[in-house]
Amino acid sequence: MSEQKPIGSRFSASSAARKVTEGIDLSGKTAIVTGGYSGLGVETTRALAGAGARVIVPARNREKAERTLAGIDNVVIEAMDLADPASVAAFAGRIVAAGMPISILVNSAGIMATPLARDQDGHESQFATNHLGHFRLVAGLWPALVKADGARVVSVSSRGHQIGPVDFDDIDFRTRAYDKWQAYGQAKTANALFALELDRRGAALGVRAFSLHPGVILTDLARHLTEDEINSFDVYDENGNRRVDPALDLKTPEQGAATSVWAATRPELDGIGGVYCEDCEVALPQKETDGTRGVAPWAMDPQAAERLWLLSEQLTGLSVGDRRG
Repeated sequence: MSEQKPIGSRFSASSAARKVTEGIDLSGKTAIVTGGYSGLGVETTRALAGAGARVIVPARNREKAERTLAGIDNVVIEAMDLADPASVAAFAGRIVAAGMPISILVNSAGIMATPLARDQDGHESQFATNHLGHFRLVAGLWPALVKADGARVVSVSSRGHQIGPVDFDDIDFRTRAYDKWQAYGQAKTANALFALELDRRGAALGVRAFSLHPGVILTDLARHLTEDEINSFDVYDENGNRRVDPALDLKTPEQGAATSVWAATRPELDGIGGVYCEDCEVALPQKETDGTRGVAPWAMDPQAAERLWLLSEQLTGLSVGDRRG
């Protein structure tokens, strides 16, 4: 893991995704953006495609994806359901069989604060979708990532990781009462730990990984929240208009996508990996901030990261990081 401290980025909380890609030429490179046809993912797709990358967007709902991405060049839509292991394996298998290197993988898809639900194996849905689905995807795509000889895997975490660590004794809420926010926080911590361990395992093969907080942006991700819960984020002004104030972490979708695009493309991050980012910058540990920003200690714990990785291999039956493609 690289040191968790700012590197002097020339971008900021108010930077937009397309601004971050100015001067970046991704021609000849292939990117994959999960959730690339919804919310922040659309702006991530738009920015990467605008910089010349061929962007593959896996989609459970092809009709919605085609409608949302209409007019954006260099985009290919492929079938995949992140919550279905067979679908993830089939998608990754097609990519690897085609022999194409994957230079950028942005794991942007996710669910938030959902009612209790379980996947086909009985795992709590937020952990299963946000973490295990992306773990399976990276496992399947591993040969294509290594083949790129300089790939970046970007996992969209959240400041919600500060809610709490991964509860290894009861990840699936079998004995403790289900709390949708505790489950979300655990899944977002898992995203950060995943990037930390993926980078440790992949760096020697040219695969670097990052996690990040995009900001507070009102998207479809909030569809399970009540009106009172949404209002608690202070996203509306007294007239009911959506507030945009990047200094207070209230961002537009394009500003929210900027940190993903920054982590995926900027040359100043060459040789760096395993770090948690926010506002187009490597974040400080939470104890060195005002207490609301930064990364919590449990989300940058290398022992917890390795433990989660080994457990994920056990839960999925997949091994990652020991094949050169």
